[in-house]
Amino acid sequence: MILFNFYTQERDYVFGDPQSWNVLRKQRHWEKQVAAKKSRRKEEKLRRKMNRELESGTGTEHQFTKRVMKAITKERLAEARSTGLKLCVDLSMTDCMSDKEISRLAGQLRRLYGLNKKVTRPFHLFLTDLREDSRLYRECVRMNDGFLNYTMDITDESCLDLFPPESVIYLTPDAEEALESVDADKVYVLGGLVDESIQKKLSLSRAGELSVHTARLPIDEYMVKKDNVKNFHSKILAVNQVFDILLTFCDTGSWKEALQMWFSPGKGYVVAGGDSPPLPAT
Repeated sequence: MILFNFYTQERDYVFGDPQSWNVLRKQRHWEKQVAAKKSRRKEEKLRRKMNRELESGTGTEHQFTKRVMKAITKERLAEARSTGLKLCVDLSMTDCMSDKEISRLAGQLRRLYGLNKKVTRPFHLFLTDLREDSRLYRECVRMNDGFLNYTMDITDESCLDLFPPESVIYLTPDAEEALESVDADKVYVLGGLVDESIQKKLSLSRAGELSVHTARLPIDEYMVKKDNVKNFHSKILAVNQVFDILLTFCDTGSWKEALQMWFSPGKGYVVAGGDSPPLPAT
């Protein structure tokens, strides 16, 4: 009986007064809007709850839906553009790279961005000196889905066009001074370079051209050489590997932990034992 009355009512709306049908259509539209608002409010509550639990260490990201996680990630990256630590990847040296090296660098940039999306406190990322007509730009668009929608600043300008020279610290393995801390009032620059021919001190030379301060990761201060069959020892890391170390240091405050977690054993170095830093490697 109820179903019949409902059907009769809807039939009257359809075949009767057009105004009545418009009323029904508007009512349904309003009900959908109310349902959507309820869904958004629910997601907002979940997002806030997740942030509280992640900050307190009582929750994991696996407890939340993919849609909620995507909204949280987007919000974190947007907030990082105004409050996050700043890191530039200097892409001015790609002209001297082979096509193979260009492809490898594009992959490293994808991994770097993926790392930044996963952390609770992401960096504000900049890709500088990246021209739209360059091989690297085309390769990034080809290899990396959604590259043009990455939440980072992509510009053909230099880091000095964006920031005052006194605030810039260029990270290069050939610098004399070790990086001790990561400060909010500084801008950290990584040389975007894949060099299979191992041309020495390219990033240091670039920093010299810019006349900016340089620093290196404190590898000598916390690591020692390890004997290996090839007697191979290298401090050269990919940009995403350096970023991994920076992220972990910012999260833990421990260079030792960051280097132990992310410095590849294949480079011929291991973290020294003991609580105090070892003597510099020679």
